[in-house]
Amino acid sequence: MKSAYQYRLYPDSQQKVQLNQWLRICQYWYNRMLGERFDWWEQNRCAVNACPLICHLPALKEKPNYYSQKKQLPDIKADLVLVRHSRELVDFTEPYSTILQNVCKRVEKTFERFVRGDCNGKRSGRPRFKGAARYRTMLFDGADDAWLKFCTINGKRLFMTLPKVGLVQVRMHRPLPEGANLKQVLVTKKADGWYVSLVLSDETVPGSTPEVIIPTWENSLGLDAVLHEDSYLATSEGEKLPSLKPLRRNEAKKAVLQTKKNSRKKGSRRRRKLAKREARLGLRIARSRKDFQYKTAHKLKRTGKKVFFYEKLNLQGLSRRHAPKQDESGVYLPNGQAAKSGLNKSWHDAAFGQFFDILRLVAAKAGAVAMEQNPAYTSQLLSYRDEFVLTDCSIREYWDEAEKLWVNRDINAAVNLKRVGLDLFPTLKRRRGNPVVVASMTHSTSKEVLIALRGIRSPRCTASVSVG
Repeated sequence: MKSAYQYRLYPDSQQKVQLNQWLRICQYWYNRMLGERFDWWEQNRCAVNACPLICHLPALKEKPNYYSQKKQLPDIKADLVLVRHSRELVDFTEPYSTILQNVCKRVEKTFERFVRGDCNGKRSGRPRFKGAARYRTMLFDGADDAWLKFCTINGKRLFMTLPKVGLVQVRMHRPLPEGANLKQVLVTKKADGWYVSLVLSDETVPGSTPEVIIPTWENSLGLDAVLHEDSYLATSEGEKLPSLKPLRRNEAKKAVLQTKKNSRKKGSRRRRKLAKREARLGLRIARSRKDFQYKTAHKLKRTGKKVFFYEKLNLQGLSRRHAPKQDESGVYLPNGQAAKSGLNKSWHDAAFGQFFDILRLVAAKAGAVAMEQNPAYTSQLLSYRDEFVLTDCSIREYWDEAEKLWVNRDINAAVNLKRVGLDLFPTLKRRRGNPVVVASMTHSTSKEVLIALRGIRSPRCTASVSVG
C-alpha cells in the first residue's frame, strides 16, 4: 500500500536559489514541449469541407509523444539553450534527471486529456502555458531510504538528502510509519514556503478491499447539505452540524489586501509583497476549510454508521451565473444575478464537493461506505406521510396538527435521503406539472421516522420553555 506524508521543508538561501532555478528550467521545458504538441495539432488539421483534389492539405507529421520528446534531453543538455522571450541561457544539466523526465509525463497526460479525454470520456480544456507562479512542483523519482537522515534535535528534525542539492532540513510534525520504504519525493513551492511530500510503500499492509455492506435502517445515516444560516449538514438522526465559513470570516481582510495591491504599480516590489500576503491568506482559508471538513467527516464516522447517504448536488449549476437579458434596444435587464452572487460565493465557500470526497475516503478507511442519492422532492415531501407541504424554500419548519409535531425542513430532507438509499421513497410522476405519488412504502417506516422526529426538540419549543 502506498501513502504520502507532507512536511515543511527549510532549505538555506543557496538551496532556495538552486530550487527556484530548477523550477524555472522545468517551466521552460514544459512550455516548449506543449508548444510542439500544439504545432502538431494545428498543422495536421483541416476544415471538414476541405477536398484533397482542390485544397492543399499539409503533409502529416509524426505526433510528439512521451518517448520522442524525452529523447531530446541528451541533445539539449549538450549545450546551453537560449530562451527567446527572456534572452537568458538555460543549462539543462543542472536539474536532477528524473525531474525533467517527469515533466514529459505531465505534458503527455495533460495533452491526452485535451485530445481524447480521461477514463470516463471527459475532455479537459485547452492546456495553458505555465507561468512562473503556476509551475510549483518537482518530482524526484527513484528515491530510497538512504535519502533520509534522522536527527534528534528536539526529536522533531529530519534531514533529507536531495540529489544535487544536499542536506535539507525537514520539520517532522508527525512520525513516519515503521516498515515503509521511500519511493518518490515531491518538492513543492507554496506561498508560505517549501514543502516536501514523501511517497511511501509498505508491502506488509494489504490494499483496501471494500466490504459488501447491506444498508439497513439501523446502520445507515442520511445527510442533507443545508447551507442556511450557521448550519452545514443535517443528519437523519436530528442533528445539525455547524458550518465554518472561512471565506466569509476573512472576506474583509482579503478585500483590504486586494485594494492595497491594486493601488500599487504593476511590477513593483510593494505589489509583489502584497500579492504574497494575499496568497498566504488564501492558503490559510483553504487549510482551515479542509481541516474543518476532515473533523466533520470523522465526527460522522464516530457515530458508528456503516452507510452514509448524501445528496447528489449539481454544484456547477448551483454556482453558475445567470444568463444576461437584453431588450430590443440592447439595454441589459435585471436578471437576479446581484442577489445570486452572494449565494454563489456561499456554495464555493462550503465546498461540498470536496467534503463528500473526504467523507468517502474517511468512510472507506473505517470500513464504511458513502453513497450519493438523487435528492428530487426529498425536501418537499413529508418523511412519514405522502404529502407535499415544504414546497417553498422559505418554509423552514412545519407544524403538523395531526401528529402535534414540528418538522424541520433540513432534517426531514435527510430522513428522505436515507429512505431513497434504502429504496423506500415513494415513486413519483408529474401530472399537469405537479408531482403525484404513484407507489408508496411510507407506512413501513413512518413509525421509526416519527420516533426520530419526536426526539428532536424544536428551537421554537425550547424558546417557549425558556420564556415560560
